[in-house]
Amino acid sequence: MGVERDILNIGKTVAVVGLSPDASRPSFRVANYLKQQGYTIIPVNPSVEEIMGEKCYPDLLSIENKPDIVDIFRRSDAVGTIVEEAIKIGAKAVWMQEGVVNETAGKRAEEAGLLVVMDRCMLKEHMKL
Repeated sequence: MGVERDILNIGKTVAVVGLSPDASRPSFRVANYLKQQGYTIIPVNPSVEEIMGEKCYPDLLSIENKPDIVDIFRRSDAVGTIVEEAIKIGAKAVWMQEGVVNETAGKRAEEAGLLVVMDRCMLKEHMKL
């Protein structure tokens, strides 16, 4: 629980890429949990205007208040572009949820100075704290 703890303590603003407005989806449950724990959630989903009462953004580059953490709920092959955007906006960490693994993008993020977690659930890791 080394880098996971570091990321969870690095900041309280989380951009959730691929956040679904459907309360039964894992992305919604994780974001809702984090919001209840005091994190500021920034939804990133180009097909929705608002989720959980928060303005939704089409991509990371469109966000006004830059997030500390980028939590990724997208296919592994889509992660490269998201990581490049996370680097560009100055995020401190990228967190790829369970089932999301992209070694190339993870290495790129680490080389740019970001903390990286792959294939782990942010909710489950937070509950271990």
